[in-house]
Amino acid sequence: MASLQFGATLAKSMFPAVGALGTTTLRLAVGAMLMMLVLRPWRTPVSGSGQFKALLAYGVSLGMMNMLFYTSLSTIPLGIAVSLEFLGPLVVALAGSRRVRDIVWVVIAAGGLILLLPSVSGVDLDPIGMLFALAAGGCWALYIVFGKKAGSAYGTSTAAWGTLIATLVVLPVGVWTAGSSLLNPALIPVALAVGVLSTAIPFTLEVMALTRMPASVFGMMLSLEPAFAALFGLLFLHEQLQGLQWLGIAAVIIASAGAAVSSRR
Repeated sequence: MASLQFGATLAKSMFPAVGALGTTTLRLAVGAMLMMLVLRPWRTPVSGSGQFKALLAYGVSLGMMNMLFYTSLSTIPLGIAVSLEFLGPLVVALAGSRRVRDIVWVVIAAGGLILLLPSVSGVDLDPIGMLFALAAGGCWALYIVFGKKAGSAYGTSTAAWGTLIATLVVLPVGVWTAGSSLLNPALIPVALAVGVLSTAIPFTLEVMALTRMPASVFGMMLSLEPAFAALFGLLFLHEQLQGLQWLGIAAVIIASAGAAVSSRR
């Protein structure tokens, strides 16, 4: 999560040059190349129609999630965007709950998210940007579900194949919006850093985590994401949040810690 959010702060600096969609394309393309070289996923051949469908759905949801999330970042703060996006994993956590104490943590996390909403905090936010973040949350939920299925079959190779598929999904849109600006040599160092921090490192680690814990627990532990995003947004992007928003983030942290402590494994 720390790697992902630090990469997001760097990615936002690329928006003036290639836009949100162009940045998404560069991030995924660089990440895919690095992961293909390091993980060498061709050693784990893609086989079985059912497993391939899960891998394909994982890659498509990954590409859509990144496009929608980066588009939201162009108009709303990083911490708020991640908080709204987290509604997707929260739904996964609630759907997978079978014990009362798990539901308690979900309720606490939901209360924290409510405090982050502009109608409660009193901070004006772009409604279109908020909708993009919510849509990214829906793709995030699909990413978790299909990532667990594909990860069980292909292991860490899932991250490499999925990122390659995501790149193919995003590439036409990125070329259409940014054009030849994507080939600007001055962007290569930043794009490389963003690809490593926001794609190669976190996606590989997430697939490893998904194969070792229930999807519901994974979703709850991800509730720390808004805290990381708000902190990195404050430190590197100077995005200020109000008191109620920080209180909401604290509630999300408590819910995440509670879910981790009460996990069976």
